[in-house]
Amino acid sequence: MAKQATRDAYGKALVALGAENPNIVVLDADLSKSTKTADFAKHYPERFFNMGIAESNLLGTAAGFATTGKIPFASTFAVFATGRAFEQIRNSIAYPKLNVKIAATHAGVTVGEDGGSHQAIEDVAIMRSLPNMTVLVPADGEETRQVIFAAADYNGPVYIRMGRLDVPLLFDENYTFEIGKANVIRKGFDVAIFANGMMVAAALEAAEELEQEGIQASVINVASVKPLDVETIVSYANKTGAVVTAEEHNIIGGLGSAVAEALSEHSPTPLVRVGIKDTFGESGRPLELVEKYGLTKKEIIEAVKHVIQRK
Repeated sequence: MAKQATRDAYGKALVALGAENPNIVVLDADLSKSTKTADFAKHYPERFFNMGIAESNLLGTAAGFATTGKIPFASTFAVFATGRAFEQIRNSIAYPKLNVKIAATHAGVTVGEDGGSHQAIEDVAIMRSLPNMTVLVPADGEETRQVIFAAADYNGPVYIRMGRLDVPLLFDENYTFEIGKANVIRKGFDVAIFANGMMVAAALEAAEELEQEGIQASVINVASVKPLDVETIVSYANKTGAVVTAEEHNIIGGLGSAVAEALSEHSPTPLVRVGIKDTFGESGRPLELVEKYGLTKKEIIEAVKHVIQRK
C-alpha cells in the first residue's frame, strides 16, 4: 500500500489552499522544512512568516493576523505548539475565539530519535480541554488535505495534529471529511473500534485478522475529536456492546477519554483503550517505538478479545 506522511500532505494542501484563497497566511517557528510549510513559502513568499524559535510569538502574531481578516496557519512541532505557547493559545486565541489554525506536526512517539522531549503524547488532551477549540487528527494524506480545507472554511480556532512517519493511504477523492462527524469505514457487530491518526490503518489490519477468527469488527475513523460525533459512537456501542479505542497518544485525555466520557453519559459500554499508557516516550526508530508502546494491530486484537469477554 502506498504511504505518505500527513505532514507532507499538509504542505501540498497549503499550496493548493493558498492558490484559492489570498487571505491564507502561514507562520512557522524556524521549522518550515520539517513541517513542510516551506512549500507554501516557495509559492507565496509574501504570505509566509518565519517567526524564529519563539512559539509564543508565533501564536500571538497569528492571533493578530486573525483580527485583520486573514486566516493564519501556524505550524511547529506539536510538543512546542501546545506546550510552550499554551498561554497564548488559551488567552489570545481560544478565549476570544479567533480564526487561527494551529497545524502541528511531529506528534506522538513516531517522531522517533528526537526522543521523549519532542514526542507530544498529551497535545490532544491539552487542546480539547480548551473552550472554543476544535481538535482534528487526520488518518492519511487525503484526509489531511480535506481537514486543511475544512479548517480554513471553519470560523474559529482549530488544532490539527499531524505526524512525521509515512502512513498508509487509506482514502481517495470519494472520501468525505466533515468536522464533527465520524466516518464508518468497516461494519461489524461484535465490537466497535474507534481510532484516529496512524492507528486507523492498524485498526483495519486488526479487523481483517479478527474476521479470520469469526469476529466482526466495525472500524470508525474519529478524526474529529472535538466536536465529537457522540451519536455515531453511541450508536455503534449499542450495536456491538463492546468498544475499543486506538490512538497514538496517552490513553488519558485523548480519544479514549473522549469516547469513555460520551459512553458513560449516554450508554455505558465495556471499553478498552489502546494507546500510550501514561508514560513518556524515548529515543528510538519510529517502528520500534510503535512496537514497544503497543501501537500495533496485535494490541488492538488483544483488546478486542478482552472487551468481548466483558459483554
